[in-house]
Amino acid sequence: MVTYMRTASMPMYDMPEVREALDSLWTGLARNMKREGVPDVPVTIAHGEALHDLWTDPRLLLSQCCGYDILHRYAGKLRPIATPRYGAPGCRGSDYSSVVVVAENCEKDDVLDIRGAVCVINGWESHSGMSALRALVAPSSRNGRFFSDVKVNGAHTASLEMVRLHEADVTAIDCVTYAMLESYRPDILDGTQVLGHTYRAPGIPYVTHWDEHKDTVARIRTSVLQTFADSDFATARRTLYLKDIEMPPPAIYRRIAEAEEIATRNGYPELR
Repeated sequence: MVTYMRTASMPMYDMPEVREALDSLWTGLARNMKREGVPDVPVTIAHGEALHDLWTDPRLLLSQCCGYDILHRYAGKLRPIATPRYGAPGCRGSDYSSVVVVAENCEKDDVLDIRGAVCVINGWESHSGMSALRALVAPSSRNGRFFSDVKVNGAHTASLEMVRLHEADVTAIDCVTYAMLESYRPDILDGTQVLGHTYRAPGIPYVTHWDEHKDTVARIRTSVLQTFADSDFATARRTLYLKDIEMPPPAIYRRIAEAEEIATRNGYPELR
């Protein structure tokens, strides 16, 4: 007999320093989902899962991803459930922005003054690390170029390290990650400074598999609302910078596509 095992993970802010809070929050979510009749709820969430495997798994019950993902590679694979409202500086409602970070000794005081700098990003499919920065500098690009070079390393923390070591001049870090690092891992910000913020965009949604039954989707949404309203998990939410939850229509993520369109209209379809 094969047991049908569902999967769940919250990978976007899964730092070791906040995993206890993530696990605590999942305890509440799992309890409420079981109470609402959601079938096969995992007892624990998975940490450190390969994202592509997780997000394409038809057994996926709940996860969290970038809005860029649900518009592009995982369109038709992931369905938004709800969008958290974070309390980090740079957030407004369920919108968030990215922090533009440069070396501590950088003498520029405006992002548009760093033309010709070496940029480092976490990945080409990241709104917070790539697309938001591209939209910000696009109007000042010349002949399709703003930076002298763009490097890719796979993680916001690695980008910060490259800026700190002067292996790159500038990076963009989503403001929730930045706030968590400032609180729980401040040493990683040594030798850097904030130069500015990108435009705000719809925040990081909770998602389920695209083919999840609509009745189950409604039950998951109810469970999320219940968990965010439960005072037993207030400490976990504070640790994770979570303030509240919203249920915006999926069309709101069209604003992320508009950031790409801004860049394209300015002759800057690729960050370079």
